[in-house]
Amino acid sequence: MDCKASHVLMPLYFDGELDRATSREFEAHLDECGECRAALIELDALRARIQNRLPASSTPAPLRRTPSRWLALAASWVLAFVAGGAMMTAWQHTSTVSVAQTQLTHDLFASHWRALAATSPIDVVSTDQHTVKPWFAGKIAVAPVVHDFASQGYALIGGRIDYVGGERVPVLVYRFGKHLIDVFVLPQTAATSIDQRTQSQGYVLAMVNLGGQPAAIVSDMGQSELERFKDLLSTAR
Repeated sequence: MDCKASHVLMPLYFDGELDRATSREFEAHLDECGECRAALIELDALRARIQNRLPASSTPAPLRRTPSRWLALAASWVLAFVAGGAMMTAWQHTSTVSVAQTQLTHDLFASHWRALAATSPIDVVSTDQHTVKPWFAGKIAVAPVVHDFASQGYALIGGRIDYVGGERVPVLVYRFGKHLIDVFVLPQTAATSIDQRTQSQGYVLAMVNLGGQPAAIVSDMGQSELERFKDLLSTAR
């Protein structure tokens, strides 16, 4: 896939409208193209800024997809900035700890919402931790610690690869009752770049240590259920 095809598919990928095979091809291109990765991140941030400026009564629910025609228009603006170098200038100008923290937090919530809106929130479907962990091998530098907590009510249902802060990260997916739980296993540098606990539109992000790696839990579980899940993850080895 080249950049021209990527620019056409970007709004559809952002909306979760691509089939799995095309999504994987698009993501393979992102691995090789820094400009398209930056454009996708900026497109995500642009939608968030637009929604924040809408009156409360007209702000769409987090799982409702933005029409692709508007995303296509936004994408063309973003890509024009990339071509002109303006995006890189803005990125360097605002590269402070607070901005990085806000961007990473936004990426985590947005990734969770996109997964909920997609046909399937997982790439590998399995309740077997011995299937999920090897699946990550070769796709990322370090495969995460994987445990199934079905007997405690938190069932492992699979995993996927997602993008946070422009980097590929493994995501473990659990289910607690009707609640879907994403556990993003992050680079060590992200440990100090994200608040320990943040809320957005009824969803909670909580940091935890998973086998020596920083990880972010994103879900709409209640506080007691979330704390119990954090304890299970933090003691997993």
